[in-house]
Amino acid sequence: MAVKVLVVDDSGFFRRRVTEILAGDPQIQVVGTATNGREAIEQTLALHPDVITMDYEMPVMDGIEAVRQIMQRCPTPVIMFSSLTYEGARVSLDALDAGAADYLPKNFEDISRNPDKVRQLLCERVQALARTNRRSLGLSSSVPAPPPASSLSTPARSIGSHATAAAPRPAAAPTTPAKTSPAPRKRSYKLVAIGTSTGGPVALQKVLTQLPANFPAPLLLVQHMPAAFTKAFAERLDKLCRISVKEAEDGDTLRPGHALLAPGGKQMMVDSRGVVRILPGDERLNYKPCVDVTFGSAAKAFQDKVLAIVLTGMGADGREGARLLKQSGSAVWAQDEASCVIYGMPMAVAKANLADGIYPLDDIGRYLAEIG
Repeated sequence: MAVKVLVVDDSGFFRRRVTEILAGDPQIQVVGTATNGREAIEQTLALHPDVITMDYEMPVMDGIEAVRQIMQRCPTPVIMFSSLTYEGARVSLDALDAGAADYLPKNFEDISRNPDKVRQLLCERVQALARTNRRSLGLSSSVPAPPPASSLSTPARSIGSHATAAAPRPAAAPTTPAKTSPAPRKRSYKLVAIGTSTGGPVALQKVLTQLPANFPAPLLLVQHMPAAFTKAFAERLDKLCRISVKEAEDGDTLRPGHALLAPGGKQMMVDSRGVVRILPGDERLNYKPCVDVTFGSAAKAFQDKVLAIVLTGMGADGREGARLLKQSGSAVWAQDEASCVIYGMPMAVAKANLADGIYPLDDIGRYLAEIG
């Protein structure tokens, strides 16, 4: 069954290009287009698409208000388009808060220059979100699961811009979901490290806002995200949370109650002195930042004193880092399938038998607040 898509954009050029790209995939059917947010709502109610691509800046009603109303009236996975700028980051984060499932920065200049890359990225993202955990949106999925694959894409790429991660085919969800675990026993840690991808901005916000200002451990956060977005995301988290949050810089030191977010396009590591190192993104690695890199350095630096948490996201990033942490005696938690936007990264950890606990998102924040 083809994935039904509604394309929403007030730019005739971009609307046509997105439609042409999607129509070139036999597994995708563009069932309609809209030129503003109000039309988007009307078309969604009439056509019931599986996925919506949505621009932000439109006449009559902007994309964020349209997303908000669609989520109230006919919950549907939405990919939000925005510019690859600081302001674009703010718009994308607002859209996620309103209920969008994912975002893609767009770059008009390169759309015609790299059509094959753009086609692969957009079509794979649409197909993956059509198979997202629609229970979180109040719907059951009508799109069958694809055959298994080894890894997934990340949201750290832009339409028509230089990639920060590869975008292989999505993996199928397991036929038997992993069960949730009993509450973890209390234990003190020298570091909490959290990795996530698609669905991560909202998930991180839900977890971190439950932590007290005197949280006893430092935190390292790895979210697959473009370089232009991570500073704005860190600033938003800092305003919402009682702990402090900032985009990590080379030479930062770990401190209890302070969270450092890996900058987009870079790698974040930590040494045994608690000094953070920000390194150029290695072209051999698909993800920049990469959860495995941060987890691996934490395992070497702090041995059995790390709590690693893998939240919602496409792919398997974090699995090999979690393996190193487990070998060092550290603890690993994974988000459960029912509360994930996309059950990829946590599934990879759970299927490798690396998770000490599998918990709903709401419980992760509560249990984390009780450590120490």
